[in-house]
Amino acid sequence: MTVIEALLLGILQGITEFLPISSSGHLVLGQRLLGVDTPGLLFEVVVHLGSLLSIIVVFRAYLLELLFSWRTAATRQLVMTVVIATIPAVLVGVFLNGVVNSAFDSIKITGGALVFTGATLIATVLIKRGQHPVTVKRGTLIGIAQALAITPGISRSGITISAALFLGIDATTAARFSFLLAMPAIAGAGLLTAVDLAGSHQTLVIDSGLLVGFLSSFVVGIAALKLLLNTLSSGKFHWFGIYCLGLGILTLFS
Repeated sequence: MTVIEALLLGILQGITEFLPISSSGHLVLGQRLLGVDTPGLLFEVVVHLGSLLSIIVVFRAYLLELLFSWRTAATRQLVMTVVIATIPAVLVGVFLNGVVNSAFDSIKITGGALVFTGATLIATVLIKRGQHPVTVKRGTLIGIAQALAITPGISRSGITISAALFLGIDATTAARFSFLLAMPAIAGAGLLTAVDLAGSHQTLVIDSGLLVGFLSSFVVGIAALKLLLNTLSSGKFHWFGIYCLGLGILTLFS
């Protein structure tokens, strides 16, 4: 892999991991329509680490607030809710792994999922914004929505933030909870890939391509997160839905 290829793939990871346009969907389309091969396992681990670090940087104040308030009942309940809400995605990943993998071979499934994502995001414009807290029940429902995002074409951030908005949670809290859920999801994906890497006996070589991929996914991830937060606060979250809907329709009829 050249440095330029690593740069472009890192940028793609940073953009699509956080903006509600489905990173897995773009991966499938890139492979099928543009003839782009998936990078090596080590590269996937590295760009996932870059994405995880960008969440930590953007939400550092909030994460420190949670850390220093660990002894309070509210923080402990929130952490418990994140753990419970992560379970549906874990169960789907473990027990439906074969079904999920086969979905990555179908460009039509990806197109249909992008249409679903687009319609869901656009529908959020009809929601009357609420101020409900993230309870265990609401968090679990958001976690079930996250499990759907294992399907290529369904955006993880898009579906979880939309679910939170539909449940009457305000935009800022919805984004925070969505990316609290993203941290174990991204870390888990990176860990599983690392396990596959260890099983493949691939030689661990840290080269310039890996460094560029890490840095580009990290820097672009920060920019994408800030763009998403600004879009949410300005009430333009549904604009991403127009893109997903259009791309999905083009994919279905291509």
